[in-house]
Amino acid sequence: KVNNMNEVNKTLFIPLYGKARISKMGIILNDKDAESIWGSCGFEIKGKSKSKWLAYNMAMRARIFDDWTRNELSLNPDALVLHLGCGLDSRYNRIQSPAVKWIDIDMDEVITVRKNFYKETQNYCMLGMNLKDSEKLLKLPDATNVIVIMEGVSMYLKNEELLKIMHILNEKYYHVHLLLDTYTVFAAKASKYKNPVNEVGVSELYGVDDINELIKNENYRLKKEYSMTPAHLINELQGFDRAFFNLMFNNALYSKFYRLYELENKNILDEQHI
Repeated sequence: KVNNMNEVNKTLFIPLYGKARISKMGIILNDKDAESIWGSCGFEIKGKSKSKWLAYNMAMRARIFDDWTRNELSLNPDALVLHLGCGLDSRYNRIQSPAVKWIDIDMDEVITVRKNFYKETQNYCMLGMNLKDSEKLLKLPDATNVIVIMEGVSMYLKNEELLKIMHILNEKYYHVHLLLDTYTVFAAKASKYKNPVNEVGVSELYGVDDINELIKNENYRLKKEYSMTPAHLINELQGFDRAFFNLMFNNALYSKFYRLYELENKNILDEQHI
């Protein structure tokens, strides 16, 4: 089943490996599902994809998205959660909010594999679709409030494709809370030569240099930018690993390549001023 996936979909095994590896160490991220799935899937990871430093980064990114999602749900308990490009991630289980309406979305072939490991419930379902399919996006369930998770997705979308998704979400939902990570344009270009996804056949990636410029004609605003390598997570590392990671992945340096943005549509801002 793995061999039937296209190159972009195979990239989902890179963060899965990283999360499983770090979870086994007992730091940053508790992800027993990743450990179990990685132990059973038999997909061979090679080269840079096996890097300990990349694994730390994958686990930190997942933890930041988890913490943000929990906080958003505490503020918006009635929200629908859309996890776009979910891969084999177990965020719904990690968040442990069984009453939440949650949809994990990815390509059909990814969801087919995913259903070997996760079960749908009354409040949790998995949906196979291409995020570039506007008609299917418009047919997502209605809600007033939506929390949108786009982790490790934007770099596979051209800027106009990313904007189209955001535009449809804004048209469909009155309140949109969105967290997404992006490459810078430089990082996207450099990734053609030095990115682990190359090892599963991906060679075309995309970046965003100015998020405000990107969304200037859309009904969104930048609410906050987050560090991808916050000190409290780096401090969970030990000895040399902590010192080296602090040196190589400190926010000032890392942000030249990789950014993490929280966006919301302006309907939220307008309502706050009524």
